Amino acid sequence: MLQCMMQHPTSFAPGLPAANPPFILVLDIGSSSTRAVLFDATANMVPGTLVREKSAFDVAPDGTATDDPRALLQRVTRCVDAALAAAGPLRAQIAAVGCTTYAANLVGLDATGQPCTPIFTYADTRSDPAADQLRQSMDEQAVLQRTGCPLRTSYWPALLRWLAQSDAQLMNRVQRWSSVGEWLFETFLGRSHLTYSFAAWTGLLNRRELTWDAELLNELPVDGAQLGSLADVDQLLSGLRETWVQRWPALAAVPWFSAIGDGAAANLGSGCVDRQRIALSVGTSGALRAVLPGDPVVPLGLWCYRVDRTRPLLGGATSEGGNVLSWALQTLQLDAPALNEALLKPEHAGHGLIVLPFVAGERSPGWSGAARATITGIGTATTALDLARAALEGVTYRWAAIAELLRPAVGENPLVVASGGGLKHVPAWGQLIADALGLPVAISAEPETTSRGVALVALRSLGRIRSFDDRPLLLKPAFQPDPQRYAQHQEARARQAKLYQRLHSDE
Repeated sequence: MLQCMMQHPTSFAPGLPAANPPFILVLDIGSSSTRAVLFDATANMVPGTLVREKSAFDVAPDGTATDDPRALLQRVTRCVDAALAAAGPLRAQIAAVGCTTYAANLVGLDATGQPCTPIFTYADTRSDPAADQLRQSMDEQAVLQRTGCPLRTSYWPALLRWLAQSDAQLMNRVQRWSSVGEWLFETFLGRSHLTYSFAAWTGLLNRRELTWDAELLNELPVDGAQLGSLADVDQLLSGLRETWVQRWPALAAVPWFSAIGDGAAANLGSGCVDRQRIALSVGTSGALRAVLPGDPVVPLGLWCYRVDRTRPLLGGATSEGGNVLSWALQTLQLDAPALNEALLKPEHAGHGLIVLPFVAGERSPGWSGAARATITGIGTATTALDLARAALEGVTYRWAAIAELLRPAVGENPLVVASGGGLKHVPAWGQLIADALGLPVAISAEPETTSRGVALVALRSLGRIRSFDDRPLLLKPAFQPDPQRYAQHQEARARQAKLYQRLHSDE
């Protein structure tokens, strides 16, 4: 379903000036929706230009989690069509196009440059045996420090080895391995490159040398010539193919900035550009990330991606977030206001449940790709609200484990800036997060945090702003952690960790 969201930025921040040219058209390709929207020179969303089309991965019990490249292309083009139509005469003042996509993703292209595979996503866990083989043949800790990524199912090395073992004919058809962003740019512009930002999510980029990692390539059935050319986020392309010039004349000659990782964009868009702030994204999945200086050591359980060539992005991601909230509301037949109220009532804290929330396998910090959700402690008095609250606590405790690993690398008492649809539907989740992490949590009041980050990259590259934090950020008042509830959550986290060890200690 295509939706044109008629939301004016001033509805989130009264008093902001009206839209100021030039404008940036942002393509935001997420795991649950595709968006196109205009931002102005002050990094505010232009009223009435946000277009969104919902989507979902194709999933199966064997761990499949893929996307259809041609369906994705159709979603993108429909969203661009609608956003340009909504922009009306403002189309003439679009100065650039920016892009972000969910990370990581991988698609194989044939000799004509067309997809001959589905899009393999970060959530696909079928490559778990191949990841285990790589860990046996390589030093995972050394790979983690070189690439910033462990040898797990979310990344290209395990996917490529698994594909070679499971479908040799398919591997022979693939002439080039591409990200979604590259393929879209090839389609629209006839050329592309892969930003360091997105390449860092593949697990194949040597994060210090900013080249494809030679040692990993020696272990895989691909060579560097089958991978994209690398460039920084400010490197632009321009010149639409003639077919697209006829469709989008307003974009014919403007610069296009290649896709950056959605996590990097979310950090920029939520103002988390130094070690004093940690970004928490609550989308379909969840992630905590901090932009750090220098060359940080990567703790086991975390990863280190990049915003650009000079800014490492240290953090961890879970396969769970808003998907667990959706599961709880739908399966338990609850509404969001009732769950929000239950989170605020102390009597619902004594449910006695322990939840490992791995409905889509585990990523950070334990990286047990084969893990599945577990609930213990159900009794005759257990209610649907108890189960829903415990499920959200289970997700939040995994974020708390990631936050503990991050704490030595960030400031003394960092502010967590949270954003995402789940927090809009159940705002009391923000207080739960603050109490479980023991840190203040401010919810971003920006309507489209990730898209805003892309706009900031384009504005900085065009010389319209000097730094990523040049534009003021809109935040709601922060939730402050309650010491007593923090202590209670610490005890509950210990029980969750004990259950996790019993079930997954050999993985």
